[in-house]
Amino acid sequence: MTSRWLLYPIIAGLAFIITPLLLLVFSAMLVYPTLPSLEALTDYRPKIPLRIYSVEGILIGEFGEERRALVKIDEVPDLMKKAILAAEDDRFYQHGGVDYMGVLRAAYYNFTSGGVKQGASTITMQVARNFFLTKEKKLSRKFNEVLLAIKIEHNLSKDEILQLYINHIYLGQRAYGFAAAAQGYFGKSLNQLSVAEFAMLAGLPKAPSIYNPVVNPKRAKLRQTYVLRRMHELGFIDIQQQDTALHQPLMVKRSYQEFSGKAEYLAEMVRQEVFKRYQDDTYTQGIKVYTTIRQRDQAIAYEALRKGVLDYDRRHGYRGPEGYIDLNKGDSEEYMEEALQDIADSDDMIPAVVLEANSKVIRAYSKGGAIANISGEGLKFAQSYMSTKTALNRRLRTGSLIYVQKDEKNVWKIVQLPKVEAAFVSANPQNGAIYALVGGFDFNRNQFNHVTQAWRQPGSSFKPFIYSAALEKGLTPATVIDDAPLMIDAVETGGAAWEPKNYDGLFDGPMRMRQALIKSKNMVSIRILQTITPQYAQDYITKFGFDAAKHLPYLTMALGAGSVTPMQILTGYSVFANGGFRITPYFIQRIEDSNGNVLHQAAPVVAGETAPQVIDVRNAYTMVNMMQDVVQHGTAFRAMQLGRHDLAGKTGTTNESRDAWFSGFHPTVVGITWVGFDNPRSLGERETGGGAALPIWMDYMGKILKGVPEATYTMPENMVAARINNDGKRDEAGDLVEYFYQENLPPEQAVPPPEETLIESIINHMF
Repeated sequence: MTSRWLLYPIIAGLAFIITPLLLLVFSAMLVYPTLPSLEALTDYRPKIPLRIYSVEGILIGEFGEERRALVKIDEVPDLMKKAILAAEDDRFYQHGGVDYMGVLRAAYYNFTSGGVKQGASTITMQVARNFFLTKEKKLSRKFNEVLLAIKIEHNLSKDEILQLYINHIYLGQRAYGFAAAAQGYFGKSLNQLSVAEFAMLAGLPKAPSIYNPVVNPKRAKLRQTYVLRRMHELGFIDIQQQDTALHQPLMVKRSYQEFSGKAEYLAEMVRQEVFKRYQDDTYTQGIKVYTTIRQRDQAIAYEALRKGVLDYDRRHGYRGPEGYIDLNKGDSEEYMEEALQDIADSDDMIPAVVLEANSKVIRAYSKGGAIANISGEGLKFAQSYMSTKTALNRRLRTGSLIYVQKDEKNVWKIVQLPKVEAAFVSANPQNGAIYALVGGFDFNRNQFNHVTQAWRQPGSSFKPFIYSAALEKGLTPATVIDDAPLMIDAVETGGAAWEPKNYDGLFDGPMRMRQALIKSKNMVSIRILQTITPQYAQDYITKFGFDAAKHLPYLTMALGAGSVTPMQILTGYSVFANGGFRITPYFIQRIEDSNGNVLHQAAPVVAGETAPQVIDVRNAYTMVNMMQDVVQHGTAFRAMQLGRHDLAGKTGTTNESRDAWFSGFHPTVVGITWVGFDNPRSLGERETGGGAALPIWMDYMGKILKGVPEATYTMPENMVAARINNDGKRDEAGDLVEYFYQENLPPEQAVPPPEETLIESIINHMF
């Protein structure tokens, strides 16, 4: 009897345990058939952004709400996989979707620690949640998550599940998947990462916002330390690898938009072009665009332009602090970071707050936490603003907001964001492939693309097109034209009466056309245009790709008073460089879909093959030869520092020095530089194309052509090289050699009779 009474509690207890289990099983049987189809997993098609690459296949731009980069599981480094398992689910390859041991371990830990501090979600459960469920903390959602995990495990292999997780998980900075995060945080592919970087990324899934190394570097370091410790405990790395990784400084990118080559302006051009073709699919279908940009060219052009602009800015002096922060309200790192948060960096130019200032040194807290100690040469630029004689609201003092930068020797210096703008573009003159394009000093500050959108006066850089027209009218480089004052009637200018001047204010009298181009003589250019007529020149320049409507048929055209873009000038100078053929600049080489199928392939016109010949090859040769002299003996003589004799080009400085240009080329590459203000004003009395624009061109060409053998230009058929004298007449005893169309040879200098013959003639005449 007693045993029967003991049986009742046992049965009741079993019923208490079994009934919920039966209800759970029954619920699972009811819910399981209603679970969503796994098609989203088996036919995985995430939103993949538009990606833009250099000609070498290096990523230079990306557009899309979600940053993704798909990788196959066998492409993922083994240590990356192990770091993920150590951080999220070390029994992944042992459990069936739900880690019951992990659940018990987490329950025990949470019970003993007095709160919910450890979860038990497996990687499979996270895949189920991320693809099909919300993140709401409800028992029903967790129940569905478990069932989905079991279903996934029955339909996919472990490697397939891990591959989905690696490609789909959100990791902060708009990056989805570890490949995208590797590029986003470190600017590298997965197979380029170190153990320290693997661990940093593996720590992100738990809480991307909290452990983001860009936003919260300290918390990210703590999480990375935990992952490395777990990797060591699990035998994935040894103690030496752990210690090395713990002490390795991580170079985290400050912005996701930092791509190799600094090609933001070109990337935006590509985005606009692709959107015209594919509309909203542009940002979600994984379209890949391979451009003509050469990564090294782009990087060199970017650095050259920034250096040239900053050099100009330094010539014109420091303008004072950007503003002030009241450090009496706080001087903690958090306070200063908050104060600097909305002040944008400009590449390596970083905003900072002055902590201490005296006549010899400035100590400043820079955005991101580095302390900049500035003295000597680094302080010289702004020294005058430290004087007590400077107005308090402009003085460099404690609390001043400034910009700092490290020089090539890693020494801090004070800099300032320039107000002037610039543009540079280079291309292959044979087919128009753009090699480098920098549309301004800082894309994040000014998205206006000065290469394609800035219509500016070309100044003297337009003169070669007028001279080219003159050659077709029968003038030659030896034609003598007077460099003398002119007074132009209003009818010939389209405006008021005009008394033009040469840049130096001097007049050198009669000179040959070659000399006039070398010295960039305005009076000679105007007289040339008078001779050939503005109407003829207006029509002629369209051969080079210029818009006639933007170059009115007045004498002011001789000095470049029309409007051009740097891209148009590039097209025009390419005609000279390639022997007379009109090419069309292009920057998209091919477009592919996400599977690598080619959607578009460029078919550029090629000089000597499919490009139209727009000027006589003899004209092109003559103009190149004359522009070589501009470099070797004229306004661009500074370029001879490059030690080459195969460069040709022309400086350009507009009225009141509002625009500075240098347009020049080598047979293999054409480069155009422009410098000016967006709201046109003088660059400064002494600023010219040779001083402001040419150095940028030289920095680029000097590096790009390093080691390239000197090119030679072959004189075409039906041309004659003849000796001439200073008057431009053919003279066998002349010291100069000039090149002529065969049909345009100048007359020979009349040879006076020998002295004795003349005497004999007189005597004979007398007698």
